[in-house]
Amino acid sequence: MIIVTTDFVPGKDVKELKGFVRGSTVQAKHIGKDIIAGLKTIIGGEISEYSELMEEARKQAIDRMMEEASQKGANAVIAVRLETSAVMQNASEIIAYGTAVVVE
Repeated sequence: MIIVTTDFVPGKDVKELKGFVRGSTVQAKHIGKDIIAGLKTIIGGEISEYSELMEEARKQAIDRMMEEASQKGANAVIAVRLETSAVMQNASEIIAYGTAVVVE
């Protein structure tokens, strides 16, 4: 599955439009990671526990988007975007979306 943020795949022709696809997940903070992150805010630096949590969430959302595209018979998703929003305190939704297409 080809995934691009552009409206086309370089070197390929869009042969068929399969439609809008998306994948999402809601992730909550882990109390143990939250304690470590709190300590890091005192000394500074990257809060790798949250970076890892968000990376896993982005991967899961993209995987779900790709699965939906595959079910529609697509072999690529163009114009892919990622967004995040807080759905409640200590929980965020990550959504990946784009246009499923067949390219040759």
